[in-house]
Amino acid sequence: MIVDGNKVAVKGKLGELSPDLGDSVDLAIKENKLVVTRKSDNKASRSQHGLYRSLLNNMVKGVSEGFEKSLNIIGVGYRASKKGNDLEILIGYSNPVLIKAISGISFDLPNQNLIVVKGIDKQKVGEVANMIRNVRKPEPYKGKGIKYKDEIIKRKVGKTTASGSKAGSKK
Repeated sequence: MIVDGNKVAVKGKLGELSPDLGDSVDLAIKENKLVVTRKSDNKASRSQHGLYRSLLNNMVKGVSEGFEKSLNIIGVGYRASKKGNDLEILIGYSNPVLIKAISGISFDLPNQNLIVVKGIDKQKVGEVANMIRNVRKPEPYKGKGIKYKDEIIKRKVGKTTASGSKAGSKK
């Protein structure tokens, strides 16, 4: 980790990240730890202090371990496959949906119904996973669609007709 004023470069075995930090906080390395201190005690500085500390923590974790989000594809005939670095999803539309790979993000497909989005930047991983989920969000009646692996979909009961009577019939 290299600190120069308010500029930081975080390097690790998976890559390098260098964030743009505002001028409301000071950075220093003390006893092999990065210390974030705020310049003033107003409300904006206090909130940015916590934000920058959390962002730096995520960057260190990202370049050392990486981040990943898993998505399940649920539905008959729904599946995903890789086309080079891009992701192709067959999700019930007339044409397959192609998700272009962006720099720093990779797709892993353990099977055709599970997509794992990997990368070192937590924000990018979350954005790409959300973009994939938005292709077809899970619907509440049958649960078909793309959902996060740990997401719980609240199911709704479908319409039923009253027993013994026909809907819309007149006597």
